[in-house]
Amino acid sequence: MKHLAILAGDGIGPEVIREGLKVLDAVAEISSFQYDAEEFDIGSERYLRSGELIRDEEWDALGKKDAIYFGAIGDPRVKPGILEKGILLTMRARFDQYINLRPVTSWHPYVPLKKHFDFDIHFLRENTEDFYIGAGGNLRPGEMRSRMKVVRGMYTLDLDLQAQADPEDEFAFEIGVLSRKGVERFAEYSFRYAAARGDDKVTLVDKANVCSQIYGMQREIFQEKAAEHGMGLDFMYVDAMAMAMIVRPQTFGTVAVPNLFGDILTDLGAQLQGGLGMGASGNINPSGVSMFEPIHGSAPDIAGQGKANPLAAVLAAKMMLDQLGEAEMVEVLQKAVRHSLDVGAVTADLGGKLNTVQVGDAIADYVRNSR
Repeated sequence: MKHLAILAGDGIGPEVIREGLKVLDAVAEISSFQYDAEEFDIGSERYLRSGELIRDEEWDALGKKDAIYFGAIGDPRVKPGILEKGILLTMRARFDQYINLRPVTSWHPYVPLKKHFDFDIHFLRENTEDFYIGAGGNLRPGEMRSRMKVVRGMYTLDLDLQAQADPEDEFAFEIGVLSRKGVERFAEYSFRYAAARGDDKVTLVDKANVCSQIYGMQREIFQEKAAEHGMGLDFMYVDAMAMAMIVRPQTFGTVAVPNLFGDILTDLGAQLQGGLGMGASGNINPSGVSMFEPIHGSAPDIAGQGKANPLAAVLAAKMMLDQLGEAEMVEVLQKAVRHSLDVGAVTADLGGKLNTVQVGDAIADYVRNSR
C-alpha cells in the first residue's frame, strides 16, 4: 500500500488531479498497485481565508508520505510569489527534491514543428539552488545592507550584503548560488540517469560565458563526473539551446540544466510536444519524498469550465508510478495517453471535442481494458 498526499491546489488543479486519481484507481483495479490518498487543504483559498500557507504539522505529515501528487498553484487575488515561494519552492527545498525531471516527447501529430522530428529529451533541472535560491532584496538610500539566510538539507548559508552607492539610488538584487556539494550530486544523478536511459553523454546547458563563476564551477564538476563515468559531455549556452530545440530536437537525450534556465527551456519543450497540457514533471529526492505535478499553471480563466487538459496530470501520475517501482503500469499509462491522442479523445486545446472528465474517462477505460 502506497500512501499519497494530494495537493490539488488552485484553479484547474482540482479538476486535472481528479482525473489523474481516476486513472490511478483504474490502475489499482488491474494490478497489484494499491494506494490511499490524504487530501491537504493547501492553496490560495485557505491563504485568503486565514493567511496560512502550510502548518508545521502538515509539513510533518507530507514528509511521511510515499509521494505527493500536486495540481497547480496561483491565484490573481494573491500577490505573485507568495504562493509559489511559500508552497512550491519551499516544498522542493524542505524535502530536498533536488532534481526536477521534465520529459519532452514528440507526441505526434500535435508537435507544431514544420519538420517531422521524433524526439525524447529528458531535462534534469537542478531544483534547489541557482537564482531560485531565494536570496534577494532591496538596497535603499540609508539602508544599504541586507541579511539573508538560505536553509537547505546540506547546509545553512548566511549572507550579509553591504553596499555603498555614489550617487545614492535604490537597487534590487537576486543572488544565484551553487554549492559544490549540490552540483556534485546533480552531476552524479545526471550521468547515472543518462546511463540508465542508454545515452552515452549528457548535455549541460548554462551561460558560463557571462555568469562565469557559478557556471564555471558547474562545468568543472560535470567534467570530473563525466570522466568518472566514462561518458561524453557536451556544453550548450542557453540561448543556443533554445534555438537548437526548434531546429534539431532529435539530437538531444539527457539534458542537465540549472534551475532558472531549466524553468524556461522546459516550458519551450512542453510547447514543442503539443502544449502545456502535455507537460509533466517530477520533483525528485531519490531517498525521500518526491512530488509530481503537471507543469501548467492554475489557469483561473478556464477553471470550472471542463476545458482543462488532464493529460499532463495523467503523465505526472505515470512518473509517480515509475518512482514508486510500478514499471509495468508506467508502460500501460504511456500507451493509454498515446491511444487517447491517436483517436482524438482530447480537449479543445489539442483540437478535440471532449471535456476534462471525458478525457479522464477515456484513459481510465483504456487502462481497465488493457488486461
